[in-house]
Amino acid sequence: MNELLDILQELHPEIDFETHEALIDKKVLDSFDIVTLISEINNEFDVAIPAEEIIPDNFNSAKALWALVQRLLDEE
Repeated sequence: MNELLDILQELHPEIDFETHEALIDKKVLDSFDIVTLISEINNEFDVAIPAEEIIPDNFNSAKALWALVQRLLDEE
């Protein structure tokens, strides 16, 4: 999770990603951020996020995003 938090902090150092629960709903993350996140997650964790998983629920919080990464890693 710390690696994911580091990636998020690089995008928006002003946000407390450990507590923020509405990153998409509050427009903290935009489409460019999502594309960057997907690329960084692929590089860091060697996991590809399929198009059908690119939904707001999976990106609204660091916890949700980490759960997605863990689920994808478990499916390998």
